[in-house]
Amino acid sequence: MKKLWPVLTDFFRRADMLLLALCVAASAFGIVVISSATASYGSSKYVIIQSAALLLGIGMFILFTVIDVDIIAGSWPVLFAFNVVFLLILIPFGVSGDTGNSGWLRFFGIGIQPSEVVKVIYIVLMAKHISYLKEYKNLNSVFSVAQLLLHFAVMFGLIIFTSDDLGSALVFFFIFLVMLFAGGLKLYWFLLGLAALAALTPLVWTKFLQPYQRDRILLPYVPSIDPDGFGIRWQPNQSKLALASGQLTGTGLYHGPQSQSSALSGKHTDFIFAVIGEELGMIGCCVVLLLLLLIIVRCVYVGLHSRNTMSMLVCFGVASTILFQTFENAGMCIGITPVIGITLPFFSYGGSSMFSLMAAMGLVSGIRYRPKPERYRRYG
Repeated sequence: MKKLWPVLTDFFRRADMLLLALCVAASAFGIVVISSATASYGSSKYVIIQSAALLLGIGMFILFTVIDVDIIAGSWPVLFAFNVVFLLILIPFGVSGDTGNSGWLRFFGIGIQPSEVVKVIYIVLMAKHISYLKEYKNLNSVFSVAQLLLHFAVMFGLIIFTSDDLGSALVFFFIFLVMLFAGGLKLYWFLLGLAALAALTPLVWTKFLQPYQRDRILLPYVPSIDPDGFGIRWQPNQSKLALASGQLTGTGLYHGPQSQSSALSGKHTDFIFAVIGEELGMIGCCVVLLLLLLIIVRCVYVGLHSRNTMSMLVCFGVASTILFQTFENAGMCIGITPVIGITLPFFSYGGSSMFSLMAAMGLVSGIRYRPKPERYRRYG
């Protein structure tokens, strides 16, 4: 016990306990709301699974705090191969989840969403790739940009091909953009990419997107799509109704008319923000957004005070994940962004999302765990 105590005190002193406290607070808040959202189902399995995922996530946080991210990134060929194979497994074994895509693996009643696990590894690999090109090559050369685009395209394409999960693929795209910007890619490359995207959009729109996907994208901005509100507009309409009925303080947990009925689908997953708005009101929504904002700010802060470029990029990649998912999830609940099956970090039900996010936060904590070398600290 005497030998263990110094180890524990050293861990608590060096690890990012503030970040852990914020994540646990958000997750515990989410479990309470999940309990309310699923009360009408007459089963406590969702609360039990989410609680177990949180405990596993805390273990992942500790593990990835202790393991040096540079050591993890050093095995990049193995990690990249794992990402590819893990996604390809979805072709023969993928099953549909609540979002309708085939992005889930289920074994003995346990569901795993590979895109959530792969996302964390992708952040580490992309950080390694960008930092290597920045420090040993020329990040802004055509060859370097082509390498990074190929790296991203492989992962983006695999997600679309294996699971048809556009929502997860867009998260990867946003992470890619933020990490490129933070890594120092010149503005003209972004402008060139924007021009290329604009040129390719008509082709992708007409040849690759299904009619229902096009309708989902246009739904928040084109009133003529499903004007009666009994088709694809039903979910966002019920979500907005729930949010509006909550007003400032909400109807109270377990007392939301929409949340406690079958009118609001996906209420414990994609539309949990609507449950929070109805039962805890605008105050509850603000508390949720504040917690997520503090987590994002903490990740950015650790990144700005990290010891090297790769560590900084990992922190920015994790922060961008929380930022995009929060904006998209809250946006689709209030009807300003398309409904594409993006969960609210730490709050939505999902074991894969929970322990993957906690592992990502462990990476950020691990970067704080190992301070900058003296030569960097000396000059601020």
